[in-house]
Amino acid sequence: MSKVFTHMTMSLDGFIAEPNNEIGELFEWYQAGDVTVPNPNEQVTMKVDEASAGVLRDILTNTGALVAGRRLFDIADGWGDNHPVGAPVVVVTHRPPEDADKWPRTTFVDDVGTAIARAREIADGKDVTIASANVAQQAVKLGLVDEVCVSLVPVLFGEGIPYFANLGGHQLLEDPVVVQGRRALHLRYPVRR
Repeated sequence: MSKVFTHMTMSLDGFIAEPNNEIGELFEWYQAGDVTVPNPNEQVTMKVDEASAGVLRDILTNTGALVAGRRLFDIADGWGDNHPVGAPVVVVTHRPPEDADKWPRTTFVDDVGTAIARAREIADGKDVTIASANVAQQAVKLGLVDEVCVSLVPVLFGEGIPYFANLGGHQLLEDPVVVQGRRALHLRYPVRR
């Protein structure tokens, strides 16, 4: 059965980027092993340990649509219309780019609820992955998330952009599924309903 899940790489103190949007050492785990995990974007190379490779293969195989916020979309320049998960992208924004046709595999919508609904349609029975902190926070608030996933890395930023903030309430999660990788501890928490 398809699910909606969030996935971000996070520092031990809860940040997904430094205050200036730089990722610092967060993505070191993508190059910390001997196993190459192919993905549809040839400009992105993932060479990880076997445990992390299993995590990435699961995401790459099962994701039918990805939801992101406009800030991440702009920082990544729309991933060249070819996100590494290989799935179409739904971007939450109140200001679609004037050249939106430059990204034919990308849909622009103006709220998180609509984004998740549209992503489910596009995913056609596969999973929907949320890859932006603010969008993930809103989706959790709306009760639209089935699982919270964190690739926790051994770095302390001290400040930055938090994965979870301003949730507006208490959210209980189930016990995690834990995969120990090199330079990342992968945690999957089903959302308690």
